[in-house]
Amino acid sequence: MIGVVEDFHFESLRDKIEPLCFILGNNSNIVSVKVNTSSMRLVTHSIEEIWKKFSPNQPIRYTFLSESFARMYDDVQRMGRIFITAAGLAIIVACLGLFALSAFMVEQRSKEISIRLVLGASLKTIFNLLTLNFLKLVLVSVIIAVPIGWYIMNDWLQNFTYRTDVTWDVFVIAGLVAVLIALLTISYQSVRAAFVNPVDSLKSE
Repeated sequence: MIGVVEDFHFESLRDKIEPLCFILGNNSNIVSVKVNTSSMRLVTHSIEEIWKKFSPNQPIRYTFLSESFARMYDDVQRMGRIFITAAGLAIIVACLGLFALSAFMVEQRSKEISIRLVLGASLKTIFNLLTLNFLKLVLVSVIIAVPIGWYIMNDWLQNFTYRTDVTWDVFVIAGLVAVLIALLTISYQSVRAAFVNPVDSLKSE
């Protein structure tokens, strides 16, 4: 035995660190080289030239250790991209639906809003009238989604021997973002309804 090194991950984080033995051999067909990645093209060219001097009849085939480690998580990155795309599409569809629903609600309550404006209701009152019910529904959906999301994320992390914990701040931030997106989506219709001329809605009465 020449020496002992500290434990390190030479496999995926899904697996526990196992014993590993390094053997110094005399095989001239395999060489491990530590290089400076800031000038990789020049380094690889120099290595190829040196290789040709010692093994002119053997073509060089090389791989990078960083790429080998990265391939261990190809499926994780692919799944991440799929979930990000699906989440983005879901947010867009939800915003379109919420925007259409708020527009329909404003149209249905246009005369009520006009009467409130004539009686002296403020912009804040009209805004709260049209947004609070939507925000309540968003908060209820967040409350339902949080335990489901926590269970799915925690179950997926069980596949890794070395994993992080799912903390409460992730769900707080996600909930705040959901409320903010809903508020921004509804705000346009609410503000537009608050500035409408009451005469235009009541003249048919």
